[in-house]
Amino acid sequence: MSQPPHVLLSAAVSLDGFLDDTGPERLLLSNAADFDRVDEVRAASDAILVGAGTLRADNPRLLVNSPARRAARVAAGLPEYPLKVTVTASGDLDPAARFWHTGGAKAVYTTDSGAARVRGLNLPADVVPVGPELDWRAVLDHLGTVRGVQRLMVEGGGRIHTQLLRQGLADELQLAVAPLFVGEAAAPRMFGTGPYPGGPRSRLRLLESRPVGDVVLLRYAPTVPGTGERVSAADRHWLALACELAAECPPSRTAFSVGAVVVADDGTELARGHSREAGDPVVHAEEAALAKLDPADPRLAGATVYSSLEPCARRASRPAPCARLILDAGVRRVVTAWREPDTFVAGADGSGLLAAAGADVVVLPEYEERATAPNRHLLGR
Repeated sequence: MSQPPHVLLSAAVSLDGFLDDTGPERLLLSNAADFDRVDEVRAASDAILVGAGTLRADNPRLLVNSPARRAARVAAGLPEYPLKVTVTASGDLDPAARFWHTGGAKAVYTTDSGAARVRGLNLPADVVPVGPELDWRAVLDHLGTVRGVQRLMVEGGGRIHTQLLRQGLADELQLAVAPLFVGEAAAPRMFGTGPYPGGPRSRLRLLESRPVGDVVLLRYAPTVPGTGERVSAADRHWLALACELAAECPPSRTAFSVGAVVVADDGTELARGHSREAGDPVVHAEEAALAKLDPADPRLAGATVYSSLEPCARRASRPAPCARLILDAGVRRVVTAWREPDTFVAGADGSGLLAAAGADVVVLPEYEERATAPNRHLLGR
């Protein structure tokens, strides 16, 4: 099952948030140790992406420089270099740029109008038009589905980082923070001003912080759920967590193992639960999670419930099924990995019950294998 690639935003920034200064030469914010770290991240990626503006400003090659890392890629059955990708709405590209004449395969994602201009340049690259506008979801879908890219490293510029983060499409940020100030209002910043998912209340999840020479590497993951049927990168993180919780369930021959997480619209985890939690042989995951919350908590109205299995619509063990508990709590968005089979309840349709009451139900089938793993003994798989 194809899915969008893991999108990693990578950059070096000054202490005051700039990517460069206004001088004619590129300001080197990283040190030798960090350049080597970036080379390692590139080698672990399936594709590296930069915008056309970065190609014009920096003329990068975007190579894996270490011969040992390139050899390891080849030994693993991968191309020597990751796919190099650029995006341009206008098709304004320089055929003499080093990007085109180094490394391996290359691709240009552009608009319908920009495609004609790019093709006229006779570049050694696949040209992929994605519509009248540059649609990032279409770009990522093509990279994942057609090119088989599972891990995409985005190296700029700031405008592209901003767009991907605002649209909820970035899975991870890797920032190398340099011990210097730029202090020039006209210098390019890492992120632009304007609204971001969750607003200023939303806090990203810290994955790692460590010194690399005299710079500090900070790795963060966005946490804000998507809206309606629109899926954010954070939705995948929270559903993966629900699947991990399902694996913690005490095994049963008469009930599924399910995990659930309740997340506020600013990305705050409100509660989590799993089937048969705390020794209760009949408690369901969503039920266990919601029971930990005050029913009057105003955050429930904008929350998302992540459940590794579709919430139940009928049950004999308790008066109310989980789909009804979710609706009664005021939640109107549910993300799940698979629909309930007829193993215990024929014609189960928790999603239908939720949708009939106005809730948005999003199914991410690429997580079905993880969700069903602790239930294989019930499914005959």
